[in-house]
Amino acid sequence: MSVVQIANGAVPAVARRAAKRDWVFRIALIVFGVIAVLAAIGPWIAPYDPTELYVGPVNGASSLAHPLGTDDVGRDILSRVLVGAGASVFAPIGVVLLSTLAGVALALAAAWFGGWVSGGIARLIDVIFAIPGIVIAVLAVAVFGKGLLAPVVALSIAYIPVVARLVRTAASRELGKPYTAALRVQGVSSPAICFRHLVPALVPVVAAQTAIGFGYAMLDLSAISYLGLGQQPPAPDWGSMIAAGQAGLLSGAFEQSVYPAILVVVTVLAVGVIGARVTTWAEEKER
Repeated sequence: MSVVQIANGAVPAVARRAAKRDWVFRIALIVFGVIAVLAAIGPWIAPYDPTELYVGPVNGASSLAHPLGTDDVGRDILSRVLVGAGASVFAPIGVVLLSTLAGVALALAAAWFGGWVSGGIARLIDVIFAIPGIVIAVLAVAVFGKGLLAPVVALSIAYIPVVARLVRTAASRELGKPYTAALRVQGVSSPAICFRHLVPALVPVVAAQTAIGFGYAMLDLSAISYLGLGQQPPAPDWGSMIAAGQAGLLSGAFEQSVYPAILVVVTVLAVGVIGARVTTWAEEKER
């Protein structure tokens, strides 16, 4: 394997073997894959209309007709969990995609051009980083109204500094390697160096940050929905379901809150494991 191939982000054989041996990573990958598939097909496999009232008893326990029970107005919890998975899983994916694209673009510009460009981007990142993401999301909801769109855009902006700082450091380190200077001496154009060599070399770092960022985004969006500022009733969402089921916890009707909460925790843990493993392999590659 040549120096350029290694710099282009080729995964070492040790990392591939580690992935095959790491049963925790494989389980996490399977769990997240199953949850993502259920989120995609949830509306088509839900046994009931998730917004239909009194399809079963109020705060009903698990049964053959309603495997996860029914909520405080008799709606089927399994149907609401399946349909609500779409907003709960794909909205965080939207956050990490938008923040990653913007963060990587700013980081590459700062690392490549340096000087006043780098300084200006650094100041912009510092300003955004100074405000907590959930505060930006709440302010966006106050200005643009309740729903998922405003929090998703706001959190995407709030997460840009984390991605940009990490990728800028990695990009600057990559640009300082001998192969980059060799490519320039050979007359390879700047766009070719950037997109054929630099960007692929940053893939492991970006992938690790994307996985970790998903967990934070999911928790933040669930918190926003829990506060009643995200997905609006009667549309289901795991965060809003947790909030709606609070009243029934003391009376023993735990199903409405506990099942969505378990799904949030399991999803975040699975993605966290994936992100941690990818980070470890990226560090091994650097060594």
